[in-house]
Amino acid sequence: MDKVPKVLVVATSRKTRGGITSVVKAHETGEQWKKFHCRWIETHRDGNAAVKLLYFLCGLIEYVCLLPFYDIVHIHTSEPPSAMRKCLFVALAKLARKKVIVHFHAFSPDTTINGKYSNVYRYLFTKADVVIVLSQFWKKCVGRAFHLGDKVRVVYNPCTAEVFPQTYIKKKQILYAGTVNARKGYRDMIVAFASIAATFPDWQIVFAGNGEVEKGKALATRLGIGGQVVFLGWVSGKEKDRAFKEASAFCLPSYAEGFPMAVLDAWAYGLPVITTPVGGIPDVARDGENMLLFTPGDTKALADKMCLLIGDAGLRERIARHSFELARTTFNIDTVNQQVCHLYEELAGRSSVHC
Repeated sequence: MDKVPKVLVVATSRKTRGGITSVVKAHETGEQWKKFHCRWIETHRDGNAAVKLLYFLCGLIEYVCLLPFYDIVHIHTSEPPSAMRKCLFVALAKLARKKVIVHFHAFSPDTTINGKYSNVYRYLFTKADVVIVLSQFWKKCVGRAFHLGDKVRVVYNPCTAEVFPQTYIKKKQILYAGTVNARKGYRDMIVAFASIAATFPDWQIVFAGNGEVEKGKALATRLGIGGQVVFLGWVSGKEKDRAFKEASAFCLPSYAEGFPMAVLDAWAYGLPVITTPVGGIPDVARDGENMLLFTPGDTKALADKMCLLIGDAGLRERIARHSFELARTTFNIDTVNQQVCHLYEELAGRSSVHC
């Protein structure tokens, strides 16, 4: 029997909060992780500059020591600081004549492939044997920028929500989950809800995430809806499970995304979603059927979508049913892991490693 190739996975720390960590942890649960003897090299973590540098150097040393014994290097990257770090790993892999996958998780073309660091991404993508992107939107963007042909493949982020057995009573809440920052549009959500809050005094909007929490509280107070806006801070595990199960709807008013993990979580919990047609969302969106869409920054349209969901329980149920089907099929962890397995097989020149 032929020797099964081994894969080094280069990504941020498993302790870091964020989408890349969630995705790699999801891949870690797949059969391909065992079949291809995957090893996770952690090259970045949250902390001050000294901590980040030390972590990077430790990861690099581990990588150099292990690289001769592996066949494929699967590198996860996103925004420019991450991309610049990963150039060294790609260079070493190609010097050692290893196959390379660059898995691109960025949220904005303007800050990455079309920005001042475009040559960094050009180097990463042209050196790679396969470039993974998160949606057809990103495939078109990367294709236009670098003319990579069929080297670019779409592999969606999987639904990774950990759903616990506990049940909770539904509350009249619209949930937001993720970092509370301008890119994700949290201010728009507060402004939009403020325009309808008096009409629905028994409803709340709930923010689960860290970031500009104090600014968000101040804005809600200034708009007179402080009592209807709740900030939970960062939640995980059973606290996150409870937040999603108690909510009646989900909203993410982002201006830019790769493929938002929070929306995938909402689908896994069977929540109807209001969001914007950014990143990978247009690949699967059917407005009014499996989600409600509005243009980023249009707070009037967002308020109208909120009114629609709040006022129509039947619509909430229908949209939730269709979106849950997405979580069960297209974005199912097993489905995505099978795609990753097939890419490893392809690069290894094999066709019979059953994952």
